[in-house]
Amino acid sequence: MSDSHRSPMAAPTSFLWTRRIFLTLLAIFAILPVYVMISSSLKPLNEVQGAFQWLPHHLTLRPYVDIWHTVPLAHYFANSVIVCGSSMLLSVVVAIFAAYAVSRYRFKGKRLFTVTVLSTQMFPGILFLLPLFLIFVNIGNATGIALYGSRGGLILTYLTFSLPFSIWMLAGYFDSIPQDLDEAALVDGCGPLGALFRVVIPAAVPGIVAVAVYAFMTAWGEVLFASVLTNDSTRTLAIGLEGYATQNDVYWNQVMAASLVVSVPVVAGFLLLQRYLVAGLTAGAVK
Repeated sequence: MSDSHRSPMAAPTSFLWTRRIFLTLLAIFAILPVYVMISSSLKPLNEVQGAFQWLPHHLTLRPYVDIWHTVPLAHYFANSVIVCGSSMLLSVVVAIFAAYAVSRYRFKGKRLFTVTVLSTQMFPGILFLLPLFLIFVNIGNATGIALYGSRGGLILTYLTFSLPFSIWMLAGYFDSIPQDLDEAALVDGCGPLGALFRVVIPAAVPGIVAVAVYAFMTAWGEVLFASVLTNDSTRTLAIGLEGYATQNDVYWNQVMAASLVVSVPVVAGFLLLQRYLVAGLTAGAVK
């Protein structure tokens, strides 16, 4: 009798402790690299290159000062902001109109268009590196429009990455908005664009924010295409971090400090927009 009363309580208790232990280990696994990065950024170079120490013996902020002089980090930062911001803006604008058409209108080839948009996400990005390189070079030779080695070429490249998923996710979010709102706006005298800007977009702010964050983060940390399609004047942060490694030495403390500085805008933006991002992803994924 006592065993029958204990068994229902023992199972939930054991599960609770197992979950706690698992989540604790997972949190340690996630936080440990961040701690090592912060700790190494506060050490002199000789301490970082020596035997690993959990706590720095000589705290210093010198690496955070030197990162701006060892490489032109401010210039790379400006390039990343321009490229990622422009890519994000274009992705949001184009995705809004395309997703609205897919969600609200019936047209010939609609299903083919949707399938084609999604199918582009099935291929690894490296497959498009050589074709894009050749296209940019040939366009430059034929028209004089410098796409290779320019910010514009990198913006178009990142736009092709983020736009298909942005259209698909935003179309799903528009589907969750009742079409009665559009019809009411049309009755009140608004045209299709008026209904879009006055009714649909204000109701779809979480979805639009989710698309914007996705497009920005896709471009911010990209390395492969930025390493091939840029030069010294258009290099982004992800590639600029390589400048802390020279033929004679690697400034590991500055690498860690620069990595932390590079991560701050993305982390801060995610924390500020987390509520909209979660709502947009949830509503856009389930119709």
